[in-house]
Amino acid sequence: MDRYKSRRFGFIKFRGRELDTGYMDKTPVLQFVLVSLLFPMWGAAASLNDILITQFKTIFNLSNFASAYVQSAFFLGYFIMAIPASYLIKRTSYKFTIVVGLILYLVGSSLFFPASAAATYGFFLVALFVLATGLSLIETSADTFSALLGQEKGRTLRLNISQTFLPIGSIAGILLGKYLIFTNGDNLETQLKGLSGSVKIAFGEKALRKTLLPYRYMIIALIVMIVIFLIVQFPKSKPSITTKKSQENIGQTVVSLLKNKDFCYGMFTEFMYVGLQVSVWSFTIRLALTLNSSLNERNASNFVIYSYIAFFVGRVIADYLMRTIPHLKVLLTYSVLGFIAIAYMLIDRSFNGVYVAILVSGLMGPGYATIYTETLSFIKNPHHTETAGAMIVMMVIGGAFWPLAQGWLADLTGSMSLSFAVHLLTFGAMAIFSYHYIKHPVKSQLLGASENVD
Repeated sequence: MDRYKSRRFGFIKFRGRELDTGYMDKTPVLQFVLVSLLFPMWGAAASLNDILITQFKTIFNLSNFASAYVQSAFFLGYFIMAIPASYLIKRTSYKFTIVVGLILYLVGSSLFFPASAAATYGFFLVALFVLATGLSLIETSADTFSALLGQEKGRTLRLNISQTFLPIGSIAGILLGKYLIFTNGDNLETQLKGLSGSVKIAFGEKALRKTLLPYRYMIIALIVMIVIFLIVQFPKSKPSITTKKSQENIGQTVVSLLKNKDFCYGMFTEFMYVGLQVSVWSFTIRLALTLNSSLNERNASNFVIYSYIAFFVGRVIADYLMRTIPHLKVLLTYSVLGFIAIAYMLIDRSFNGVYVAILVSGLMGPGYATIYTETLSFIKNPHHTETAGAMIVMMVIGGAFWPLAQGWLADLTGSMSLSFAVHLLTFGAMAIFSYHYIKHPVKSQLLGASENVD
């Protein structure tokens, strides 16, 4: 069924025919690129969290556990807004939901300014929460939308290509933090030790104001992106098959999906993967600072930049390998190597651990997109796509849990190196998932317009 002529907002049209399943007969290049450009936007926000954790820990005199609240507030916003995002997509469109998400992202970024004036940790967490609700709408839409913008057989490769843009934003975010927030000279903790009273308070307030600078640039980028999405038309990418199940409400859809054991297993694995990614990046700067006290925050942030570059290279290599090798076999190989790398870090607790953490970032490469599209392929009814995508995105709550777990272990053991032991579990879960579905493949049912879904 060709729904190209249905009413859409925007002046720049897309080329291609929408299929009954929600996929397209070919990929509309401009629209695919614009959706892919959303990925670095949340990559930049997430990488700035790694900077904020380091900055807030010192300024507010926090433990490793308490400093990880930055990630908890951020990913709690993701978790809470994911299902409402799916409802909004179902009632409107992917494009409309993305625009609303960009507006919330803009509001959250703007809240950093009164948070800085108030100079309280809690206010910053509120700003991060609001910002993350917008990102939840964007990512819930973009992950599934990217997979749908073309033929069904290319969904995993398409999402992996879009995810390749993510580290570009991550690198941009960490560079903004490095040069606009961090300073030269002694690290912040050393500088604060030599101060007291009102001088120390004034110094801390000045350091907090520096956190505003990256968000000024992000606000400009968000305004530009909102305007672009308003003037470009996008496919609706909604299945046109009418069944009894297509009339289900959100609650009924969620219950139906939770009865799908394969889908739930995929969600759990995504929870483990996101926890791995967020936690490793959150503590890479802290790892470098604890293993080499002569480093300052600006110099230590270089290792996070190297981590994002490794992540980008690892993903590009994975994309290339997936052209000829089944994607689950690629994921299994990366996961086993990651497990071995973490085990080595626990044995060799020297500064080599920082370089191992960079290697680990490269081995995360194919994780999110591969687990996401594999899990999406387990659903039996194409009308469940939006809600299924939202439920998978909800698993980024792993990014709230695992940094807390790693921070707690670091405080307990007094060793940042030993705290990375938690990722024997996360890499192990990914390896088991990959191995299981290589041995016991589940036929993709999302495309099956002719299957009986009544």
